[in-house]
Amino acid sequence: MKKTLSIAVAGLLVIGLAPAAHAVSTAQVSARDVYAGYAQLSAQETEGRDYRRVQRVPRGARVAHIAIHGGAIEAPTSQLADQAAGRRHAYYSFEGIKASGNSALHITATHFDEPKALAVVAGVDYTISWHAAAGTGATTYVGGRDTALIKKVKAELRAAGFPVAASVPTEIGGTSTRNIANRNRRGMGVQLEISRGQRERFFDGGKLTRAWVENPANRTNAFYRYVAAVNRALG
Repeated sequence: MKKTLSIAVAGLLVIGLAPAAHAVSTAQVSARDVYAGYAQLSAQETEGRDYRRVQRVPRGARVAHIAIHGGAIEAPTSQLADQAAGRRHAYYSFEGIKASGNSALHITATHFDEPKALAVVAGVDYTISWHAAAGTGATTYVGGRDTALIKKVKAELRAAGFPVAASVPTEIGGTSTRNIANRNRRGMGVQLEISRGQRERFFDGGKLTRAWVENPANRTNAFYRYVAAVNRALG
């Protein structure tokens, strides 16, 4: 039986628990996914054992920070989105919590149709979708359809000392209208693809293991400066 734990706290809806993690590139196309969508995944995987869904939706939130490949699918996207959302913005994470093989839970952003995620995004004006990309160098690929916000995010990251790629590979460009990042009220969002080299700088020793990234004590100052830069772009 698949079960979801839901707790209402101070006007927030909280589903699930804390994130987990390891790194996988998001430069994957739907043909490589095991499941074509959430219905197929949920029919084969057990919520609470293999994956969990976590969300907070403060009343009146206009921004959502989401990690659709969270937990042990792509590290540390859950932690970044959670920190960025805080208690002001909406937060959603689909988290792989298997002991191994969490890459099988990857559903590409244009096919990601988990109902709770769609509802969170549909209720806001701005979306930041956090992803992990390959690459040993420190860089961020900033894609999506919200060109004005993309420009601001790039400027804030660069001003904070974080390298930003001059161009974004098509497969991680995030420009499709079907991409969940672009399914908010304005029909446009931002997709952050953060290289492994950059993500390693967010944790002491560059470790991205599940236990390590779950412990906030292992975060470096770069983790917090990066999140703050993204939020400055949102105003």
